[in-house]
Amino acid sequence: MKSLYSLLLAASIALPLQACAETYHIYVSRHGEKAVSESKDPPLTAAGEQRAHRIALMLKDAGIKQVYSTAYQRTRQTATPTAQQFGVPVQTYDPGKHAEFAKQLRSAAGGNALLVGHSNTVPDLVRQLGGEPGAEIADDEYSRLYQLTFTDDGKVATRVLSSQP
Repeated sequence: MKSLYSLLLAASIALPLQACAETYHIYVSRHGEKAVSESKDPPLTAAGEQRAHRIALMLKDAGIKQVYSTAYQRTRQTATPTAQQFGVPVQTYDPGKHAEFAKQLRSAAGGNALLVGHSNTVPDLVRQLGGEPGAEIADDEYSRLYQLTFTDDGKVATRVLSSQP
């Protein structure tokens, strides 16, 4: 009888703790289509702007608390519709310091976030966050949107969504 009581007590403690598990999502995307330009900082094209709005629409129920982009115009323009939708600023991160940035994001666990980067930086950022980036992002590929799901037990699940119309 005493062991049954102990088992029930343990279950009554463990189940509420499991139900309270803090799960949050970090979405990672490459910027939208950019203009062909001699500039190192070209703006988005009309198609890129549409993609930025599509990403915001896809995330409308995601409860985004933070939005990050690199300092480039095209990443900020991609991040802005989502930031405006949730009333949060677009914060800048350094694409050359993924390990530090990922550590900061994981330790803060500040809720759901959108990160916007580049074809040559997004896979490493996903990897640094504990996700699976899959194949390289081609220069003409803009639709890949990673959803990284974090739980309080330290696990990360990767889901690849598409912002293709």
